[in-house]
Amino acid sequence: MSRIQARFAALKEQGRGALIPYLEAYDPDYETSLSLLQAMPAAGADLIEIGVPFSDPSADGPTIQAAARRGLKAGATLGGALEMVRAFRETDNETPVILMGYLNPIDSYGPAEFCFDAVQAGVDGIIVVDVPCEEADLLDAHAREAGLDIISLVAPTTSDTRLFHVLRNASGFVYYVSITGITGTNSASATELEKALPRIRAATELPVAIGFGISTPEQARTASRIGDAAVVASALIKTMAGTLKDGQAVPETVPAVLKQLEGLAAAVRA
Repeated sequence: MSRIQARFAALKEQGRGALIPYLEAYDPDYETSLSLLQAMPAAGADLIEIGVPFSDPSADGPTIQAAARRGLKAGATLGGALEMVRAFRETDNETPVILMGYLNPIDSYGPAEFCFDAVQAGVDGIIVVDVPCEEADLLDAHAREAGLDIISLVAPTTSDTRLFHVLRNASGFVYYVSITGITGTNSASATELEKALPRIRAATELPVAIGFGISTPEQARTASRIGDAAVVASALIKTMAGTLKDGQAVPETVPAVLKQLEGLAAAVRA
């Protein structure tokens, strides 16, 4: 059983959903992002999503775009993100880690080599935003051979026919993009989520994580109750960015994000 499967199975026994916080690798620098990553499980993270900075993040809103720019300025690379995970695994071998990014860096790295190196570093799953299932053969065979889950994305605009097609070979969990738009903008209502989830569950038995627009403890609680997990990204990045002085981390940076994460976790566990 993979770490992702084991974590969702354990949470199902507890009768609650998961909280999946997001951080951008190297934002605002390697040491700060690694410190935040290492502290997230104790603050309430059930799984962790790490963004790999990319110069053309088409799915991301202004907040995560700015985080990606800071990460790139600090020297972020795909290999550097894997090194972060490798360092994290020195003290935590249980918390599932998912990398979120775009195809170009993976293609430049080499798809087969990347899948192998990712698993060796301790990555459990990847979200490649700009690869539709029709083009997934570039990664699928290598990921399956390495034991790496490719997390499928579905949206409110995904038709029933398309839904079954996209989720036919899905693994790990399903990421439901709950709004039509980019990250950190609008939020889906509880009514909208309750209407959308049965349609997804009819197409797969995998857990469903709800993301895009989840920012408050109440929203996280609602999403993790209706789905199986709530992904919180832009809200945490905004908090971190608000502490920076001239783009640099200060002593309050990591504690401010962890305090917010604890509040989100308390709501999900309530």
